[in-house]
Amino acid sequence: MNYRSLSFFLSLFCFPISILAFVNILYSSYFDYFLSINSYFITLIISVVTGTGFYLLGKNSDKKIDFIDQLILIILVYFIDGFLISIPFFLSNSQVSFLSALFESISGLTGTGFSTYKDIKYLDPTLILWRSSSQWIGGLFFLIFLTLIFSNKIFNFKMTNLTYSGDSNFKSSENIKNYILKIFIFYSVLSLIIFTLFTISGLRLFNSLNITMTLVSNGGFLPSDSLNEIISSNFQKITLIFAFILSFLNFYLLFNLFNKKILLKSHKEDLNLILLAITLILFIYFNHFEGLNIIISVLSSLANSGITLFKTENNLSLYFLLTTMIGGSLVSNSSGIKLSRFFILLKITSAEIIRLISPNSIINKTIFNSNIKITDDNIKISFLIFISFFISLFFLSSLLVFDNIEFEKSFKLAILALTNTVNSEMYNLSNLNFSNLLISSKIGLIIFMIIGKIELISVFLIFKKILIKE
Repeated sequence: MNYRSLSFFLSLFCFPISILAFVNILYSSYFDYFLSINSYFITLIISVVTGTGFYLLGKNSDKKIDFIDQLILIILVYFIDGFLISIPFFLSNSQVSFLSALFESISGLTGTGFSTYKDIKYLDPTLILWRSSSQWIGGLFFLIFLTLIFSNKIFNFKMTNLTYSGDSNFKSSENIKNYILKIFIFYSVLSLIIFTLFTISGLRLFNSLNITMTLVSNGGFLPSDSLNEIISSNFQKITLIFAFILSFLNFYLLFNLFNKKILLKSHKEDLNLILLAITLILFIYFNHFEGLNIIISVLSSLANSGITLFKTENNLSLYFLLTTMIGGSLVSNSSGIKLSRFFILLKITSAEIIRLISPNSIINKTIFNSNIKITDDNIKISFLIFISFFISLFFLSSLLVFDNIEFEKSFKLAILALTNTVNSEMYNLSNLNFSNLLISSKIGLIIFMIIGKIELISVFLIFKKILIKE
């Protein structure tokens, strides 16, 4: 393992937390929220010292790390940044334990939205802003991981090559800077568009800012206890629908639109996601006449956000859970197994059945009828992802059962943790109290929230490298 190079890259992910802490200090000073300002000063100092220490340790390194070290880097970023983000939670007047504070921060970084807090609207506004900021920065980090690291052609288990042609693999520092700058600009523009629309719709600036950071990262933290307390008018609901559509589709869709590229050819996965969303909306709508609320719930499930205006019946929550497992585009902040992987498994299965019935049949092995052919590696990876998801589901739900959570709730909660989706009324899990969970359950959820982002295959690859060295 290249420790010095890892230290250098870790430093780059510490300094953004310093910037967030500085912004919260300015916000606290401007609006006279001096009660918690010290916690952000402490976070600023610790994040700067930590980042500087990592930078000094790794500045003279060769700046080259292999793919397994890159996976280790991602896990370290989640835990180290999770620790830095947890400081204001731990030092707040809410008197939460350090593990609960870490749970809250990891939940934000991964865009999950599980929270140990109740009565959110009574929290210090700076802490509400800090929660939302943790989602926003976590979404930005994940997109960087997705396009810089997970686009590796040798270990492409994220299968981003099906919808994204980038390939960097840390070839040069200049290349990395260009990618990060481009991602930051796209992400900021998308955030600004959503924020502007919510502001025009009549939402308070504070609520507009917080819900924008939630939506653009496909997160689940809200500035209030319920979305119904924030969103009321039809224009606000339409804006919410638009934001969900943007967030679960390919991150580069907006960029390609501005550059007037041929969208249909490059974004057939997005077209099929939209068709799936329309199908699900029509199916549920004709059974439950809830208008825009149904559309919001379906899109929220596909985006792996989970926030909703709709309180569902228990039998309908199963449909939303299945939709949540599908997830959005391969190149987006959404989690889940992903539609493309489901498509590959279904297509190859049907092709094998057709071959048995008619051996001379010509099988079309393209994905979404594009020019990209489904390879044997795509099939193997899709199958492995499918199996590893259910292995993770079994372990986590079994762990939660020991915490006296009934089996159905444990199973649902495990699915939501692995798809980084908040436990809302849509899944009949809104009454869960995470602060009362056992230490083992909190640690288990923390680990599997991260696994939900990086895939269980990442962990297997790391263990394989360690075992081979031994």
